[in-house]
Amino acid sequence: MGREKVFRFKQFEVLNDRTAMKVGTDGVLLGAWCDVQGARRVLDVGTGCGVIALMVAQRNAAAQIDAIEIDEASALEAGLNFERSPWAERLHLVHGDFTAVETWWSGEKYDLIVSNPPFFTHGVLPPEASRMTARHTQNLDYGQLLKVASAMLADEGKIALITPFENIKGIVEESTFNSLNISKKFNIISVKGFPPKRVLWELCKEACEMKENELVIEDHAGCFSDDYVTLCKDFYLKM
Repeated sequence: MGREKVFRFKQFEVLNDRTAMKVGTDGVLLGAWCDVQGARRVLDVGTGCGVIALMVAQRNAAAQIDAIEIDEASALEAGLNFERSPWAERLHLVHGDFTAVETWWSGEKYDLIVSNPPFFTHGVLPPEASRMTARHTQNLDYGQLLKVASAMLADEGKIALITPFENIKGIVEESTFNSLNISKKFNIISVKGFPPKRVLWELCKEACEMKENELVIEDHAGCFSDDYVTLCKDFYLKM
């Protein structure tokens, strides 16, 4: 996916010049896949340029959506993207620390919490502070994310995440520790025949049986799969 200063979707466009993390496949997958049906209050944690929150707003005409971002430049850009969208009145940008709940949370529970969280837990840190915040769990690890999100989640609510495939053990352990159940686990395969690179998760408080599936993005010839087109066709201009 190209790194455009303005990324155009079918119903909105996204400035992603200032934000540390640009529009990418991970965010679009999560925004298109998460279950928005019946959600009245939604929270996007680490919204970046705001693309996931905007996708949720497009898919659910009734949802009021809060989007929190700790990086100042990213928060400013997300705010501009919300203002320029058809759903500005339903999108609320919070510039702050997700874990400092006393500074921004009203106490009203969310029906859906979505996050494309930081995921590099090892290796060399990026030199830019904003990119480090966006990509590394140094500032927000899975345990912190799920602990705070669980406290904010309505009894029948859902948490939707996308993570690297190698972080499965961490999500399973932290879900159990925070009394959350895994209702859906979708393995994302970039090219047919290769191992999964990402996992889409749905977590909930209610007892449930986990549904596991996989989604292939491209075949060996570079053509998008029917499942991927079905998932993303309402957003990408060329689908």
